[in-house]
Amino acid sequence: MFGAGATGFFALPYTVLIYPFAFVVFPRLWAVAKRHGYVTAADFVSARHGSRMLGLAVAVTGIVATMPYIALQLVGIQVVIGALGFQTTGLVGDLPLIIAFAVLAAYTYASGLRAPAMIAVVKDALIYLTIIVAMVVIPAQLGGFGAIFAAVSPDKLLLKAPDAGSLNGYSAYATLALGSALALFLYPHSVTALLASSSGSVIRRNMALLPAYSLVLGLLALLGFMALASGVKDMPEFVPYFKAFGPNFAVPALILHFFPSWFVGIALAAIAIGALVPAAIMSIAAANLYTRNIHKEFINRNLQAREETQVAKFVSLLVKLGALAFILGLPLTYAIQLQLLGGIWIIQTLPAIVLGLYTRLLDYRGLLLGWAAGIVTGTWMAASLKLASSIYTVHLFGLAIPGYAAVWSLAVNLVVAIVVSAVVHVVGMTRASDGTRPQDYLDTAET
Repeated sequence: MFGAGATGFFALPYTVLIYPFAFVVFPRLWAVAKRHGYVTAADFVSARHGSRMLGLAVAVTGIVATMPYIALQLVGIQVVIGALGFQTTGLVGDLPLIIAFAVLAAYTYASGLRAPAMIAVVKDALIYLTIIVAMVVIPAQLGGFGAIFAAVSPDKLLLKAPDAGSLNGYSAYATLALGSALALFLYPHSVTALLASSSGSVIRRNMALLPAYSLVLGLLALLGFMALASGVKDMPEFVPYFKAFGPNFAVPALILHFFPSWFVGIALAAIAIGALVPAAIMSIAAANLYTRNIHKEFINRNLQAREETQVAKFVSLLVKLGALAFILGLPLTYAIQLQLLGGIWIIQTLPAIVLGLYTRLLDYRGLLLGWAAGIVTGTWMAASLKLASSIYTVHLFGLAIPGYAAVWSLAVNLVVAIVVSAVVHVVGMTRASDGTRPQDYLDTAET
């Protein structure tokens, strides 16, 4: 919101879309996974479509898309370290980040998914506390919400309206919301959390309660406008930090400016823990994908359960270490830019996973070629924008339609998958066997 303005508010409609989508789709995935002992989405894809290579494509996509996501969480911790006044460059500046990595690695290695699940309770309590207090204190000191919105420039407050030649900000906003909603629960860490649920009903109950999170997310977004109205970016004490971290420092600067040191500690702790929890689940999910769908499928098919656990723990450490090296060795903007690509890549697994839950009309060869076409198209679109944005403009019938590159590339993916699958059926090529049964998809699996 601080950097992009009103476009950043797409996160609100995207959560409105994602919860009903997950409510309907993912109890079905849980049911079939429960019956067959699937731990990852790639497990399901391999069995459902009868293709190890398609499962490998889903696994590799998940791992690659997750790596910059973990790095981005570490960036959040690095911003908090900078806000506390510690040096963030050189060996001395890297030390706190290395310590944070060590804490993350230790508690996930020792406790697995239980650790982030329990710490999430503390994280949510701190975030709710911080947001509620901020919504009361900061507007009161800035003269109310009317004064805040009046101080923000119109180009930040409003989307650019359509005109005769382009849909402008409207289509960008809508496709960002749609694409993000379709992609969110395809990330390995989301699937891991869903499949770790005790029943399909638990998934539905969580989806029914998550609009409470949307409310807090909306309030959190308003902090960006408060930061603009307060002018923290131009305050001399914060200028060096904005140069180092860019718009990412807006919320820490706001907190430092308006609150006493004791509350700053609580708020920054909420941000840091809010980064550690998802990073932990992401590393576990990436490790599961490697262990089950790469190592066990292509390296050692006789891997025992105990050995599988040890390999997963080791790979989880390597994934976190890779993310740490990424942050220490590359400029901050790289993590943000590659995260844009992550969303474009992960959405390409939607036809194999989500459509696969309802139909086998799409052949695995069509899905695999569609996946490849979507990955290439989406990456090309992002590269043509020099990774500075994920909004790519498509020209149709003389009208310019800016939109989220993930949505455009998913459309290419689906067209290729449908056409190739139709050709396979017409030619009469042998279809792969389905490792699941129709009754597997019924929620009776939870009883």
